[in-house]
Amino acid sequence: MIAIIQARYLSERLKGKVLLKIQNKTLIDHIIQRLSYSKKIKKIILATSNAKSDDKITNYYKNKKNLFLFRGSLNNVALRFFQVLKKNPCDDFIRITGDCPLIDYKIIDEMIDLHRKNQNDLTSNAIIPSFPDGMDVEILNTKAFIKSFKLLKKNSDKEHVTTFIENRKKHFKIENYENKENLSNIRLTVDEKEDYILVKTIIDNLSKKFKYFGLQEIVNYLKNNKNLLNINNKYDRNEGLLKSLKSDKNQKLKMRKKKFNQGAELWNSAKKIIPGGNMLLSKRSEMFLPNSWPSYFSKSKGAHVWTLENNKLLDMIFAVGQNTLGYNNKELENHIIKTVKSGNMTTFNCPEEVKLAEKIVAMHPWADMVRLCRSGGEANSIAIRIARAAAKNNKVAFCGYHGWHDWYLSANIKSKKNLTAHLLPGLEPNGVPKELINTAFPFEYNNFSELKKLVNQRNIGIIKMEVSRNFGPEKNFLQKVRELCNKKNIVLIFDECTSGFRETFGGIHLKYKVFPDIAMFGKALGNGYAINAIIGKREVMEYAQNTFISSTFWTERIGPSAALKTLNIMQSLKSWQVISNIGKSIKKNWMALAKAHNLKINIFGLDAICGFSIISKYSNIYKTFITQEMLKRGVMASNLVYVSIAHEKKYLNEYYEKLDELFSIISKCESQKLNPVKLLDNLEAHQTFKRLN
Repeated sequence: MIAIIQARYLSERLKGKVLLKIQNKTLIDHIIQRLSYSKKIKKIILATSNAKSDDKITNYYKNKKNLFLFRGSLNNVALRFFQVLKKNPCDDFIRITGDCPLIDYKIIDEMIDLHRKNQNDLTSNAIIPSFPDGMDVEILNTKAFIKSFKLLKKNSDKEHVTTFIENRKKHFKIENYENKENLSNIRLTVDEKEDYILVKTIIDNLSKKFKYFGLQEIVNYLKNNKNLLNINNKYDRNEGLLKSLKSDKNQKLKMRKKKFNQGAELWNSAKKIIPGGNMLLSKRSEMFLPNSWPSYFSKSKGAHVWTLENNKLLDMIFAVGQNTLGYNNKELENHIIKTVKSGNMTTFNCPEEVKLAEKIVAMHPWADMVRLCRSGGEANSIAIRIARAAAKNNKVAFCGYHGWHDWYLSANIKSKKNLTAHLLPGLEPNGVPKELINTAFPFEYNNFSELKKLVNQRNIGIIKMEVSRNFGPEKNFLQKVRELCNKKNIVLIFDECTSGFRETFGGIHLKYKVFPDIAMFGKALGNGYAINAIIGKREVMEYAQNTFISSTFWTERIGPSAALKTLNIMQSLKSWQVISNIGKSIKKNWMALAKAHNLKINIFGLDAICGFSIISKYSNIYKTFITQEMLKRGVMASNLVYVSIAHEKKYLNEYYEKLDELFSIISKCESQKLNPVKLLDNLEAHQTFKRLN
């Protein structure tokens, strides 16, 4: 078996990297030394190019013992390999790249045995990566390689040697060698300055303890020094391959980058002066398409948003669900313009706040009183304050998402897993007073026995929950909760900031005919204007007068005025019925597309807030891929849709047609005809809260 190390001096991202030295040895020296430990490798060939820049490599290695030098084509690396094999006949060969100085001969030997045993055309540990980037090994049958070489047309296939074979599993016998533990997120290649720093640190430290150290010793070292992984984790895997694939359609991608670069550049600037980049996690670029999301809008209308470059995009995400009447609704905007002209704030109060309170109470006959504020987080905290005052008990049992305030995040003081099923996994309660420990306790939706046990063991005074989110109540769950609260004198709060006005004209609890002591509404209430309402029974809400709850901008006029007009438009259109019907059709079409492409799919959520996930270990890659490719096609899309009446049939058909194309590609990945890891132009979307670099 021969090993061919491909290397060139002029790397675009780190010039001369293959001759960079660590402990007075070049990166190639380290590779050669590591390969020499293998008793299965009989010959090592360094294959560089005949470009003048690579004279530096050949001059350095021309007198190296036990190493054979070859020079060939600069960009057509496959041709270079073909020429090497003509001069060095063999049955099989190993391909190693010159930027992998930590390559482990033990992995290579295991793969050689597998390759020979199964008589493969290609054995690789990088088709579906589970080893760190930098431990990539490809073993090829020479006859199979020559067969593929004669068919190569794309520049990317000529540069990356094995991609042609990888994408033709019907014609070649291919096997992916998987590691027991998925370590594909670790980057041990040297392609950037930060990569070099990490690899040098590893070699400098482990060489003091071991004559030879392999993957296991490296992983153990990194697990004990997790901060080291932050050195180079901002870089994507296989950036060279991604760039090469882009070159096949270079002009199109160049235009796309130009099309959206103002927003991406502004986002990078924002992260330097705004902690976290913006004010809402759900709108971070990293939650959609890291480094490529347009991020900012210039205007909006109906179902469309315009970027800073004035590119029109169909919006199938619709932010966080506040615009059920569509963006820039003409009737509402004309009303708001009149309101603004009349003045927003004075020494007096605005009469609209009284009219809005009366209207919301009339929609919910069980309620008597209302407090107004601007955001959902504020509404949740106000409700908790009033409920604690009324119950004379600070302990809260909760289910669902209820904002960012101390009372809620305190659930994670005892265990970071407490909010995993309700908000996001792994949230640190930094800044939350430790004295709040054991004041907020999570319970599982529809698990009444768990709630009952919690109430009895923890002396709960308040139960706070979403009425429905991804699925509805079962076995009279809501009725049982209400009866438990009556029996134990517990204040029951329904958080309808998200669910309100989507299945009924008001709270979704009206549908189930179970009434709380307090409820909150937001998002859809003002169709994009900041307004939230806390409503409740008089005997509970009166306690707001026994505790201080007050804020200047809760008295502004635009929010209540927008809410009144929004409610009037909703009532005339029966908008909750319209968006629910649209959502039903979206769910139905998702299922049909998935079935047509033989994909396993999970559909969840209210009809008017619907989502899907592809059941696969690559689900987040697929989600990011859909966002990436839809954006290229003029559509903002993820796996979640907050439905609006602006989602007209013609727009939905446009969306389905484009999603059909992407499901087809994803289906090929699931059947292993394509490599899902190679779908993305950049990084995967974030799945949880992370500190931004």
